[in-house]
Amino acid sequence: MTHHSTGKTLLLGIDLGTARTAAVSSRQHRVLVSSVVGYPKDIIGVKILNRTQVIGAEAIDRRAYLDLYHPLQGGVLKEAGDKELEAAHELLKHVIERCEPRAGERIHGIIGVPARATAANKGQLLKIAGELMDVAMVVSEPFMVAYGQNRLNNAIIIDVGAGTIDVCAMRGAVPGTENQASIPKGGAYIDRLLESAIRDAYSGVHLDRYLAQALKERFAFVGQPERRAVVGMRVNGKPVELDITDAVRVTCETIVSDIVEQIKQMVLLFDPVSQGEALLNLVLAGGGSRIRGLGPMIEAGLREYGEARVTPVEDPEFAGASGALKLATELPPEYWDQIGEKVGG
Repeated sequence: MTHHSTGKTLLLGIDLGTARTAAVSSRQHRVLVSSVVGYPKDIIGVKILNRTQVIGAEAIDRRAYLDLYHPLQGGVLKEAGDKELEAAHELLKHVIERCEPRAGERIHGIIGVPARATAANKGQLLKIAGELMDVAMVVSEPFMVAYGQNRLNNAIIIDVGAGTIDVCAMRGAVPGTENQASIPKGGAYIDRLLESAIRDAYSGVHLDRYLAQALKERFAFVGQPERRAVVGMRVNGKPVELDITDAVRVTCETIVSDIVEQIKQMVLLFDPVSQGEALLNLVLAGGGSRIRGLGPMIEAGLREYGEARVTPVEDPEFAGASGALKLATELPPEYWDQIGEKVGG
């Protein structure tokens, strides 16, 4: 396809995630933000900050005097109050601004959502996107990954996000709902389990969800540990070195059997001649693709089906957003509604 856009349009690919939001633009911007918006609890917070909101990692760092809003849960907009919707709007607006649109430029964006997001979720997101962009479309995240990796036939995408794990069978067409599944256990689920496991092992330990998430991101593995996970923490106010290796392994391994079972279901969608090829074409994406040992453990779980091969994407933080940008670049907007739901024109 010819590249149709002129200098008058800024194209964006956005992966709106529960933990992080990634965006790439047709002018080579790469933006990665924690999906959290913080508002000062009171006038003291406003004074310390000298502004009325903070977005991303800085909000988490300053959480002692902020009310934090996570506008996405399970990878979709929270069906919640106005403050959550306002936070979602602010997050998306922030990401678009970081891509530096120029005066008078049209903004066309493709946004990824979890495989089985409901019509209501998509509608809500499109409404916000329509306020901030001239044309916006939502498509399934694993499809964006597949498009970006050029794995459009006889492949299975496993997108391990914070809110959901999406598994998608790519069979040479835009995947419908029957070709996709969302497992409601992702990185955030592991964070909660890890927080509990560390508390159970060491009473009096000082820990919250953000620290649990940071520890998971640093140490996550399944199977045999390459090294012990030993970390300096505070127990009853005193600094102590804690070994959290077993807690990390046990909690990370909780997602493996669900993934393996879902792949087995997806394999059945392919005709028998293609099933072997699909099993050699398992693509592991999302932040969770960084869990050490996950690919080999999935392969081992599929042994009875013959040889399986899991290939992690090279750039997990941006694989979805880059696929969305590639789609926006190659497909003129008038065809977008054949792929997903769109707003604007």
